[in-house]
Amino acid sequence: MTATDRLLRTGPTATEAVVSEYRDRARPLAEQLAGKGFRDQWEALAGLGVLRLDPPEPDRAGDAPGPVTRSLAMVEGIGLAGVDPGVVYALASQVFGMQYPLRAVLPEEAWRSLAHLQEGRVLLCHALTERRGGSDPLSMDTRARRDGDGYVLDGAKTFITAAPVADLALVFARTEENRSPFALSAFLFPVDTPGVTRADAFAKTALPGVPMGELAFEGVRLTADHRIGAEGSGLAILSSTTTWERALLLGYALGPMRITLQRITTWASERDHFGRRMGASHQVAARVSDMALALHRSRSLLYAMAARLDAGTPTRRLSAEAALTKISVSEDYVRLTGHATALSGVRAFIADSELPADLHSPMAALTYAGPNDLLRVGVAREFGLPVEN
Repeated sequence: MTATDRLLRTGPTATEAVVSEYRDRARPLAEQLAGKGFRDQWEALAGLGVLRLDPPEPDRAGDAPGPVTRSLAMVEGIGLAGVDPGVVYALASQVFGMQYPLRAVLPEEAWRSLAHLQEGRVLLCHALTERRGGSDPLSMDTRARRDGDGYVLDGAKTFITAAPVADLALVFARTEENRSPFALSAFLFPVDTPGVTRADAFAKTALPGVPMGELAFEGVRLTADHRIGAEGSGLAILSSTTTWERALLLGYALGPMRITLQRITTWASERDHFGRRMGASHQVAARVSDMALALHRSRSLLYAMAARLDAGTPTRRLSAEAALTKISVSEDYVRLTGHATALSGVRAFIADSELPADLHSPMAALTYAGPNDLLRVGVAREFGLPVEN
């Protein structure tokens, strides 16, 4: 264990052991999968068990982490192994933004029918955002109109992680015309359903390792069995998925943040600079300490949220804390990367240097799961301020 690892311990030894275990198990895969397609990487990493929501029974003894904490530790370990951050982001999105919330709302039999999600054979995408709106779900144009015992779905969704390669889609659509909290419903169905068109993947500058695209729906016929929950419960389901996502999605960033800190610390300790080691400079020491602070704060917040969810705290009571966690961790990710870039100098912008910087992906974290500026408005409203979007 490095000095950095010792300083960053956030919880019971058993939790840290899960991080180390999945780092070690994923390292050979990170090397083997470099340059492979997204689905190849997805299925190989799923084979490690990261998509399974419940640990084996023997692991639940003593100070063993709860299921949510264990999932977070697995994601961190895989990221720490050097697996493509886009793929780790997709894993975190599926586990925290879709699987955990769906398990909470689906009947037991329906959840068991989705067991193949946890095995990695089937990939699910979350289709909410539209060209004309994303952060305001009640402005959506996608509609599901009643047709006998089922529905006919028309509209389009965009900026969907994994849409170009997904097998199933969780789609939110309008089932009433007003802006009522009960105007939306959620549907889960195969992407190859007749009437669904899948667009080509976007060319992205952030997290290029995971594809993003659009889905269009024209006269898509769905049975009532494809609806999740009661008609009109879509906004409540969406609130759950977004709270989970804001609470824990940034767990994917912990591995890259730790790798960056370790690389910078090692480099500054060994490089000669103005007749002394670069790390002897107070300015360098201050930046490295600020990087360590950002990482420590991020890990502490994320694992605290996982513990709250393991304790059974309802997501409706965690919306503000989840938003604050997402804001804090995403901004610390940007801050840590900025310090690393300043210390690396020109090496940060040379692709094959020992200290290349990815500035786009941390900046993107400020926008997904809700732009931070809008999340701040929601937090202020929780404190009683009469602020509007």
